[in-house]
Amino acid sequence: PLPYLRLVSFLLPLVVTMVVAGMMPQFLAGGIARGLRPTQTLAAYALAWGMADFLASPMSQVRQLALVLVSSRRQALQVLRFVLSCGMLLAAILGLLALSSAGRYIVEDLHETSADLGRVVRLALLLLIPYPLLEALQSWMSGLLMRVRRTEVVSVGMLVGIGASLLTVFVAVPTPLVRELPIALPLLATYAGQLANMIVLVVGISRYVHPRLDDGSLGKGVGVDLSFRYLAKFFWPLALTMAIQGLSRPVINLFISRGLQGEQALAALAVVYSLAHLPYTWLNELRSLPAVFVEYGRAGLRRIRRFSGACGILSFLLMVVAFWVPTVRDLLLLDLLAVPAAVAARCHVPLVLFSFFPPAVSVRGYLQGVALRQRRTSALAPSAPARIGAILAVLLLVPGTWWSGTTRGVAALLCGFVLEAFVIWYFVYLRRPIVLSRQKGEA
Repeated sequence: PLPYLRLVSFLLPLVVTMVVAGMMPQFLAGGIARGLRPTQTLAAYALAWGMADFLASPMSQVRQLALVLVSSRRQALQVLRFVLSCGMLLAAILGLLALSSAGRYIVEDLHETSADLGRVVRLALLLLIPYPLLEALQSWMSGLLMRVRRTEVVSVGMLVGIGASLLTVFVAVPTPLVRELPIALPLLATYAGQLANMIVLVVGISRYVHPRLDDGSLGKGVGVDLSFRYLAKFFWPLALTMAIQGLSRPVINLFISRGLQGEQALAALAVVYSLAHLPYTWLNELRSLPAVFVEYGRAGLRRIRRFSGACGILSFLLMVVAFWVPTVRDLLLLDLLAVPAAVAARCHVPLVLFSFFPPAVSVRGYLQGVALRQRRTSALAPSAPARIGAILAVLLLVPGTWWSGTTRGVAALLCGFVLEAFVIWYFVYLRRPIVLSRQKGEA
């Protein structure tokens, strides 16, 4: 049977690193809060990063292409060409948002922001143009390293990137550039971390991946030609799912910014996102386990399922302690992050709601891994419209007078997560016998 210790040893480096990485937005928020015009800068960063993250979010699934489909140098290079094409296209779209009149309409008119805030957001978008391409390259390299079960290299790269970002925050906060242009702080920290991470990943690829691609020890792979058409067919459901996940935040920001005290609500939402993601984001890595440990068969899947459930419970308990206990919550918000009291008060209920995310995320992660292992990514596609539909339903049907803008946004996101997990369960698990009979028992 698949030893639980092997699952822990594979996942633990990624978990530790993702938890540490999740602290970066907290340091950024704290640095912004200590600068000039903190509320405006937090709101501008929330809008700009939400748009950039939405465009770059499909690129995070490039990791699955490398993890599931690559077994030779030729296949790795073909996936890289596909990845570069997608990354450059998304970077061009981000540039249009920053420079075109359509971008001005989306930022200022659609979100009903002030002209001053809109200028800061568009400047941030302009400086974030390379981000989708960098994200794509990092995902490709980390997927190859996970293919050879070298998650510790991925973790070291992320930790080095985090260290570079932290150093940048401490060095840049007192500089004239950040004092005159506060939005420069999170952007400088982002690029410092990205470049440092990429250096480590390149070294890891050269040392651990290239020899395995040459000697054929990674197996026969998928046994088909990885044409752009095949890669697009495999990738589009994953990209759609991540794009919808990335779209969730800009959609919520749009509704919240148009409500009462929209700028303060956006600032609180930025703090809540960055703090609440810390205890549960690592659960997304559960999707990698079924494909990595495919040689253990159905018995291995059962072990991975139980392991995923235990991880979800652990994450929930951590969030209960951090967000339900007022002393701990205030320590995080007021002392550690130095969030203004008015903004911190808006964060209390949304943080409690976020504690119910881990069960849905752990179920979703396991079932996504099963679909990847069986190369049935099309089974994941219906979950994307279901998620955004649930979010829109809550935002449109729940009156703004019932809850504050921040609480309403998080409640909508929670409903989207729950429905998404249910739809994935239906198409991946309940319809599994039908699909597998057509694919001759692939699993």
